[in-house]
Amino acid sequence: MSLPRQATGRRHEDIGLPAASRCRERGRNLKMSKITTELLLERAVPRSTRLRKIETLNLSKLQLKTGDLDPRLFSRLRHLQKLDISDNELVKFPNSLILPELRVLNCSNNQLDDVTTLKQFPKLEELSYENNTDLTRNDDHKVIFLLQNLRLLNGKDVTKLADHVRQISSQKLTSKVTTYWEKNFRDQLPKDCTAEDVKAIRKKFLKSVQTHVTFGPGSLREFTRWRVKTIAEEFLKSLLGQEENTNPELEERVDDDDEEEEENTESPGEAMEEVDQVISTPSKRKGNRSPAGSGNKRPRPQPNPKEIVLSPRKSSHLQDEPTPEKPRASNQKAKLAKPGQGAEGTQRNGEQLPKGQSHRRSSQLAEQQKSQEQDKGVVSLTPVKDLEGEDVILEPLHFLQCHSKSNSREDFKTQLWSCAFEPLLDGGTRKDPIVSSSRTVATCGGEAVCLIDCETGIVLKKYKVPAEEFFTVAWTTLTMVNKDNRKRTHNILAAAGRRGIVKLIHVTADFCYGEIKAHKKPIATACFSTSCETHLFTASYDKRIALWDIGVPDCDYNFKASQLLVMEAVSVPLRIALVPSCPDQYLLAGCEDGCFAWDIRLDRPQKNRPFEVTFQFPDEEGEETASHRVDGLAFLNKDVVVSKSSKAGTIYMWSWSQSMEASGNGCQRAASAVILAELEWSPTDLPYLTLSTCPAKEYVFCGDENGSVWMYNLSNHSAWSTAARRKRSDKSIAATQILKWPELRANGEVLTDVLINNVITDPTFTYLVALTSVNIAAIWKKT
Repeated sequence: MSLPRQATGRRHEDIGLPAASRCRERGRNLKMSKITTELLLERAVPRSTRLRKIETLNLSKLQLKTGDLDPRLFSRLRHLQKLDISDNELVKFPNSLILPELRVLNCSNNQLDDVTTLKQFPKLEELSYENNTDLTRNDDHKVIFLLQNLRLLNGKDVTKLADHVRQISSQKLTSKVTTYWEKNFRDQLPKDCTAEDVKAIRKKFLKSVQTHVTFGPGSLREFTRWRVKTIAEEFLKSLLGQEENTNPELEERVDDDDEEEEENTESPGEAMEEVDQVISTPSKRKGNRSPAGSGNKRPRPQPNPKEIVLSPRKSSHLQDEPTPEKPRASNQKAKLAKPGQGAEGTQRNGEQLPKGQSHRRSSQLAEQQKSQEQDKGVVSLTPVKDLEGEDVILEPLHFLQCHSKSNSREDFKTQLWSCAFEPLLDGGTRKDPIVSSSRTVATCGGEAVCLIDCETGIVLKKYKVPAEEFFTVAWTTLTMVNKDNRKRTHNILAAAGRRGIVKLIHVTADFCYGEIKAHKKPIATACFSTSCETHLFTASYDKRIALWDIGVPDCDYNFKASQLLVMEAVSVPLRIALVPSCPDQYLLAGCEDGCFAWDIRLDRPQKNRPFEVTFQFPDEEGEETASHRVDGLAFLNKDVVVSKSSKAGTIYMWSWSQSMEASGNGCQRAASAVILAELEWSPTDLPYLTLSTCPAKEYVFCGDENGSVWMYNLSNHSAWSTAARRKRSDKSIAATQILKWPELRANGEVLTDVLINNVITDPTFTYLVALTSVNIAAIWKKT
């Protein structure tokens, strides 16, 4: 059955929401809400047929309570500017309503007792909350400080008052807080203070400063205490930042106000889970389609940094051979190694701290590793001399468990498959992808796609699609026109997987604006064209590779996608790559049964095309064969291809141009790959352990079945691309460095049987990201 010629981009307003808008639903028993989609459309002014088109909404006099305001439903009101929710029974606004354009809000005649949640509407210009008996003048000052664009409060112009609250008052309180520290607490901080010393001083200071620092009339005492506490915390953060970054115990809350903050909806970053239990049965591409369940609200963990143990791990072999339609699944349980002589503990690196606090746990691995090396002589990341004599040191930053099903900390089964660094919007990303990359990486696995800041370890955004299993992500940069007819460039993320549907996510707007029903079977991998930003290639288990034009969405996110080409494959395509020297002419694909090239020129009339060339490689006996799985494929430069695995223990470097020259003419011809070198790799025959390259630094990376990352610095071998063919015995290249998986303990047991499914670096080789079979994304930084 052939694929359809056309696919129309369909809006999907729910899927693109981050996990923050869903997490709040898990910890409580749901009941039927008074607010439905039909009610919102009916109460719109004027009535509307689409939630996204509503700009004015009247929800007054409906006897609404806080629980009736469903963040998931309200977040679809992307263009709502005016909301009247007066004369109801609201106690507060739930977090994560996600109304980015809200400018006028009337919530008078309710039962509100807290205004701090209104800070989630930063564009508010007019606000009315009269006849909420629990709100006082102190709340007026709080909301004026929190909403920087507020002009009218309860019908009164607050512009002049706002200048006093935001500027003069804050400056004087900051000066008083600083003076109070210098006078009363500076000398109490020991020169060589411990974590306990800092913790005690911090708690004592915050309690004391709120009591003794005063400003303004007594009627504003509550507001003053609130501002003093905020200013004091910021002051301590800057003053004691070093101690706080190395002592996660300082995350403990000081008073009840902070404990109340923990009741708020968790942000996308807070969805990251700690590794604290080992229940692991790794399997490759095993379809787990159980719907996301609801869980109880978990208590906030208080880890002890001394419990984290790092040491080189021992490997084990676990996986069975898959079939293309039914991928490999393990029939063994993960082994739990016995704890060593050191302290047993839980690796909790990777939790996003609430309320915008800095990520403090992320540096624990490196610090703890150093102490372990000193105390026990354990060395897990020994600097190795590369081929140029330069020290290559990779410091472990974060080990994140952010793709868990239902945000479960016990999920060590979800496999992570693909990751890609976001391109920079400035600096000509499309023209020079070699040097343009941010430190934000997109990762996918299970039902989630995450955007992670590699430096801090914070999960910036998280998108979920129930019953989906994402296998691939890819970035492109589109020039879009806004409502003011101004052109701006935006990064668009495409994500696809088991359902054969491509999700298109506008990450800046935090919105999945559409989808393309690309294939009827799972999509194994996808990539964007390097020469045309709207052209997307998708490779599917239906044994086809399709080229799509995804179009450019307008200001209302209307778009149209069309299918341009279909490349017929003889087996499932696993990896695809455009040939850098001719990206508009040839596409190379590694498949379950060989390595093939297609002519992708659009000026040719044929839309369904067979392969042009199949490449032959040496097998175990040294005979050339075209029938073998190629599950790793990437270009090291414009000519040199790196691929695996026609035989175990080997990664091939071969020349694209020389191989094509020897292939002759005609369609579906066979060509011997001109091997330039063989890279020594793990002898495993496990499939789907993907390799990658860093062309700017001339590096090749590939993970193995033992949790290690094999790194090859090939800068001294670049001239081989034009060298004559040699005997293979003269061309074997050992790994420059093998990055060992650190020993992670969960509940006193060692997390074992880790497969590195994918490993990439940013174009400058600053960060290295490894995705595993045990639901852990590991991040190292080159120093």
